[in-house]
Amino acid sequence: MKILMVSAEAIPFAKTGGLADAVTALSKALVEAGHEVKILIPRYYFIDRKSLMLEKKSVLVKIGFSDIVVNFYSTTYENVQIYFVDYEKLFGRSGIYGENAQSSYADNPLRFNVLARAAFALCRELNWIPDIMHANDWSSGMVPVLLKYFEKEPFRNTKSVLTIHNLAYQGTFSDRAFPLLGLPSEFKTKAWFDQYGSINFLKAAIFCADKITTVSPSYAKEISGPEFGCGLDGLIRLRSKDFEGIINGADLSEWNPENDKYIPARYSKENIEKKALNKAELQKRFGLKVDSEIPVIGIVCRLVEQKGVRELFAPNYGSMYRMCKDFNVQFVIAGTGESWCENEIRNLSNVLPNLARFEGYSEEVSHLIEAGSDYFLMPSKYEPCGLNQIYSMIYGTLPIVHDTGGLSDTVTQFDEAKESGTGFKFTDLTPDAIYGTVKWALSFFTNKKLIKKLRLQAMNQDFSWKKSAEEYINKIYRN
Repeated sequence: MKILMVSAEAIPFAKTGGLADAVTALSKALVEAGHEVKILIPRYYFIDRKSLMLEKKSVLVKIGFSDIVVNFYSTTYENVQIYFVDYEKLFGRSGIYGENAQSSYADNPLRFNVLARAAFALCRELNWIPDIMHANDWSSGMVPVLLKYFEKEPFRNTKSVLTIHNLAYQGTFSDRAFPLLGLPSEFKTKAWFDQYGSINFLKAAIFCADKITTVSPSYAKEISGPEFGCGLDGLIRLRSKDFEGIINGADLSEWNPENDKYIPARYSKENIEKKALNKAELQKRFGLKVDSEIPVIGIVCRLVEQKGVRELFAPNYGSMYRMCKDFNVQFVIAGTGESWCENEIRNLSNVLPNLARFEGYSEEVSHLIEAGSDYFLMPSKYEPCGLNQIYSMIYGTLPIVHDTGGLSDTVTQFDEAKESGTGFKFTDLTPDAIYGTVKWALSFFTNKKLIKKLRLQAMNQDFSWKKSAEEYINKIYRN
């Protein structure tokens, strides 16, 4: 099969979250399964042209009301061909969606319209017509719309797939932006862009795609109802026959304690005792007391409401201060996000000797936290799939998670009687629930035999992308 992935992000070139990891890792797994896969993303300012090959120069991209001329660059990353649409006026910026996590570029409707239209232009230039055009989230949501209504020859036999990585991000803009899409006015309603005086990229993509997926079976069920449906649950139910939840995998070439280039001591199930060397380095690196008998809980996340940060860190409400004061434990936190949360973590780290922070994102720090922590805390309000709980289990780090979405599907609840499970789950997202579950998990830490058994059970899970890729091929692409 020929598959074109269209995305705003793909590692290692552009990333704000798990979307980038998933796009590249699934593509790699599909290539390994014998399929021909190409990825198309924008060439942002921070992606150096000098590291790429100029593939096609001065390509005309029609966007309805006018035409623009773009260049296409390319490279190969772990056997996957990755293409970049280069148009400085729209993509030559320091951010992907905005200058920072709290902002959005005013011309995003035009920017990501151009990305979708460039996907068809690239295929024509390469004389390479895919069987599947796989869009990812709202930012490539124009692809299914164009394929359904406008791009006929030579794409008559091409089918579209849309993956919803996070339904909360829908690409909603003022309806005054609709002319930027270059579509006839009647398509604002015909293609289902219209939503209460706004246009919604994701809504139109869900309506137009031949198949829709999301990143875990539980999240697929959750967003089919009003609580997590973000206003689109009715449309998702309408498309239920073409809708599937497929759990994300993990890129084991990047996340594997046996060959991890970022950690000081590599280890496996056979010599899991070496994990303790990473814990000591983690404690030392973050200025914590180096003591193997003190459990370490890691947190790596975007500091936004979805991740449960209010229940953890909100002043006079969150559970973090109490846990640090009441438990013999150390917390290591890495992430950026809402300014109030960054400030509160900074304040807490100044008064709590057992809480350490890393401001920003670092691959090296993230890997060290996964390898060196005893537990990993993810109290997400909702979690479409989640990757860090998967990484944690691969590294023998026991996750403590809210029982929702992909966290439900990937973490098996600890059963004390059977001494089985891969982590600890709580059903209500409250500060008290987090506090109580952390206390429960820590109560077993001195039972070294049990902890080792649970770690090995976690490490024995199959989280390879090979399994997920097979589901995409058999359930989605071939149907």
